[in-house]
Amino acid sequence: MTESVPGSTVATSADVAQARAEIGLSLPASLVALWKVTDGLMTDAGVSVYSARCIGERNTTYEVAQYAPGFILIGDDSGGRGFLLRADDPGSAVFASDLGDLGPEEFDVESVDFTSWIESLCSDPFC
Repeated sequence: MTESVPGSTVATSADVAQARAEIGLSLPASLVALWKVTDGLMTDAGVSVYSARCIGERNTTYEVAQYAPGFILIGDDSGGRGFLLRADDPGSAVFASDLGDLGPEEFDVESVDFTSWIESLCSDPFC
């Protein structure tokens, strides 16, 4: 994830700073690295990774700070399941949870880390 995707927008430093301020937690470096290549994505299967511009609103809407403190909601499957990372763990696994029940005790491990998860979504890393 080092070059921008042709035709896509990338997150600016101001976008990333605003996302950090809105969430009130550190943002995982792997997520910020993705935003520098493409500011969010949506796969053909409906899996999305939120852009820097909307991640704060998504975390506020789902009250992530209240129900899953220390986690950041980074995307969803367009079907009611969200994907989360631990804010304080640079190598965090990607967790999946029903968006109606964000209790960490109910989280499933979706992938061992963010980069592996992105690579598993499709053969083109920026589907």
